[in-house]
Amino acid sequence: MKTFSPASWLLYTGMAILLLLSQSNSVSAQADTIRLKDKRLNTATLKPGMRQYLVYFQMPKSPKTLRFWLWLRDTKIETRNGEKVFATSQHWYGSDSMSYRRAYSVNRVNDFSPVYHSETVAGKNKAFNWNAGKIVSADTAAANTLKNFSLDFTTPNFNWNLDIETFEMLPLAAGKTFAINFYDAGLGKPDYIIYKVIGSEVITTLDNQKVDCWKLFNESEYKGQKATETFWISKKGHEFLKEEDTFPGGFRYKVKMPGAAADLMPRFVQK
Repeated sequence: MKTFSPASWLLYTGMAILLLLSQSNSVSAQADTIRLKDKRLNTATLKPGMRQYLVYFQMPKSPKTLRFWLWLRDTKIETRNGEKVFATSQHWYGSDSMSYRRAYSVNRVNDFSPVYHSETVAGKNKAFNWNAGKIVSADTAAANTLKNFSLDFTTPNFNWNLDIETFEMLPLAAGKTFAINFYDAGLGKPDYIIYKVIGSEVITTLDNQKVDCWKLFNESEYKGQKATETFWISKKGHEFLKEEDTFPGGFRYKVKMPGAAADLMPRFVQK
């Protein structure tokens, strides 16, 4: 039986915990509800290309230790079955092979509705075909460990694995609150997650540029303790630049790396 390495366990459980925490929010009557049918996402602001982030955890019980990952997100515009789609690939690189995570998602360009999603965590793959009324396992995918999965939807929803891209397309403004109908493929049920614009801040990026950003915030409770997520999205370019999370037992950070921090392996390793 395969076991998780400590690094892999931290990455996987950290993401799962934050999802569960977010799902505890209730929809506010004052929130702007983001639904697929309303087409309120500005898909023109989602820029194709490779983006790279440093992801790291800090744990108060181990103050001299950091857990690092390099996170690559590559979005391309392609044609699938005669329509334009965003094809987004994610790769998480850690200190060992068990901490590696991969995801591939396909969404329509006109409204960002999900079409397909697959992900591999700790060597186990699951893949889904996704439409407005249902998500089902893609049984033709190689080594799909979640075969025969099916879930009917009462309303169309967005892919939670692409929350960063979704945030970049929101009509962010001072005082705004959003309720976004997210679903994490294969886990639980869709739910409206609450995010609030709590202000703005000028931050300095790693290439020494000062960028004015909106701060998008999510707060929830887990086992009687508060947990938070804060995202910095640039006002001018609608680009996710930084994230700070707190949850019981630790902290997680994501920072956008400059373009010079390239994934060198494809250049030098012949397939």
